[in-house]
Amino acid sequence: MAKTSTGTYVYCVVAAQRPPRPARAASRLPGAGRVRLLALERGLYLAVADVPLARYSEAAIERGLADLEWVSRIAVAHEAVVESFVGASAAVLPMKLLTIFNSDERAIEHVRADRSRIDALVKRVANHDEWGVRVVLDRTRAAKAAAPARARAITKTGLAYLSHKRAQRDASIELAERAREAVATVYDRLSAQSRVARRRSASELPAQGRPLLLDAAFLVPRTRSKRFRAVAAREARAMSRHGYDLTLTGPWPPYTFVQD
Repeated sequence: MAKTSTGTYVYCVVAAQRPPRPARAASRLPGAGRVRLLALERGLYLAVADVPLARYSEAAIERGLADLEWVSRIAVAHEAVVESFVGASAAVLPMKLLTIFNSDERAIEHVRADRSRIDALVKRVANHDEWGVRVVLDRTRAAKAAAPARARAITKTGLAYLSHKRAQRDASIELAERAREAVATVYDRLSAQSRVARRRSASELPAQGRPLLLDAAFLVPRTRSKRFRAVAAREARAMSRHGYDLTLTGPWPPYTFVQD
């Protein structure tokens, strides 16, 4: 029997009442064929493409993983295809990067064996999108915004004699406390507009040279997305006056919320 020269690359599971039109992504997987759909059963499909196994063998992938530029090209192409199905389906479940099977049949068999988990995930994320929120701190702007209030407090309480070093220390402590409160408030307000929210550890991560105070994902019902964006925009304006920059991204497939 001749050795199969191509494998089946799986991008995602798509839940939709009708088969969505396969994506024609501007950046598709290098060497891959066109995106096509495999029917699992009514309302559930696999978005796949043929890939040359010589180029995507285990050894070739292992070599590629050592090349960050190669990994980046694969990731961008993979996500472009997954994200292209968001608006045309009830739910999109992204597969892990470089999920490859020897044939369509093996891909279908694998997914069907995992049906209970997939059904639970579809139920969780159907008609929801993921939105990302990041908050970074501009220390200079934040210090300037707080300076008048701090100056009034010093004058009022008669603490003007404090040394410059002591004043700087107090200001730093005050800024950190305000930052924690501000981030907790915006997270709670956005969580109230979402079904599920997840906050990733961000206090020690830099963002363009500035402290990243919040890196969070929100699973938002599509019927509430307009309200969610409005709340995010309102919070961004309010926080900007105090030296914080809030960035909203999305809608995305529910990458964060299909992970176990």
